[in-house]
Amino acid sequence: MSAVIAENIIRDRRLAPMQVPPTVVEALDAAERAALTARIQRLLVERDATLVAHYYTSPELQELAEATGGYVSDSLDMARFGTECKSSTLVVAGVRFMGETAKILNPEKRVLMPDLHAECSLDLGCPADEFTAFCDQHPDRTVVVYANTSAAVKARSDWVVTSGIALELVRHLAERGEKLIWAPDRHLGAYVQRETGVDMLLWSAACVVHEAFKADGLRKLRAEHPDAQVLVHPESPLDVIAQADLVGSTTALVKAARDLPARKFIVATDNGLFHKMKQVAPDKILLEAPIAGKGATCVSCAHCPWMAMNGLRNLARVLETGDNEIMIDEAVRERAALPIRRLLEFARQRKRVVLGNNDA
Repeated sequence: MSAVIAENIIRDRRLAPMQVPPTVVEALDAAERAALTARIQRLLVERDATLVAHYYTSPELQELAEATGGYVSDSLDMARFGTECKSSTLVVAGVRFMGETAKILNPEKRVLMPDLHAECSLDLGCPADEFTAFCDQHPDRTVVVYANTSAAVKARSDWVVTSGIALELVRHLAERGEKLIWAPDRHLGAYVQRETGVDMLLWSAACVVHEAFKADGLRKLRAEHPDAQVLVHPESPLDVIAQADLVGSTTALVKAARDLPARKFIVATDNGLFHKMKQVAPDKILLEAPIAGKGATCVSCAHCPWMAMNGLRNLARVLETGDNEIMIDEAVRERAALPIRRLLEFARQRKRVVLGNNDA
């Protein structure tokens, strides 16, 4: 990260240690998996429910969502799909802010999640009270927040953005002479600032998965596979982004694997995305970018531990019980909906699709 960008990262808050849970992948034998799948399929019909799953959840959940008339995508697009489906209940397999976003755009629907403890390090790293206090100290700045934030943080923002439209939106705001506060991802913010040169204060939070990618390890892997192209999500550190052949959102990475002529790719994002990439590009070779240095016991294990909390067992349980419902204060929900609608209108005017095209 350049010195100029580093100086603009917010330093006046003490970062509390984040408790990151271990990654525990649900282990099921074939009989239990089949029984749970049949049970969930039955319950989805009985409860008038539709399953939407994030790209980073397990292949089993992604396949079940698609097989039952649900949807697999990223957070805003998952929420958008909820506005189109007729079910009275949405079950969101992902992390908590995704369930909140679905509720923001679908207030009339019941929104359930397999595990309400499935958090996100970006959301946890941007507490609403601290963020609101900081924004209040800089009333001259426009507040732009990434989709990976709580309803309360979205409610304090002027704009909500996806990674796919962030550069275009920030350039637009700069043309209007606006100075920005960007939250919560400092790496995505640093990338946007580097590409646009806009005056931005960057909130100091990061994705625990993408921040772990290591530039030195990536250089070594590239040397071992000189015929591979490197695909990087912009939540990664700048020295990892610097080695990318393509930097893009989850959708951009999926499309690159499908459309680019290269036969081999090194991919720096959560390995949950590999399931969709293999679906659309079954003939391509996909390699995980390294997340740990020399001597580490795990070299390529880039998977969100909170995403791993979603499984067939707890999905079946919430459909049975109706537990784990997302509840948002209506005043907060209405305020949070405004910056999302502002983004959608901006995209419409620019003839950009940010929802319905998996563009988060």
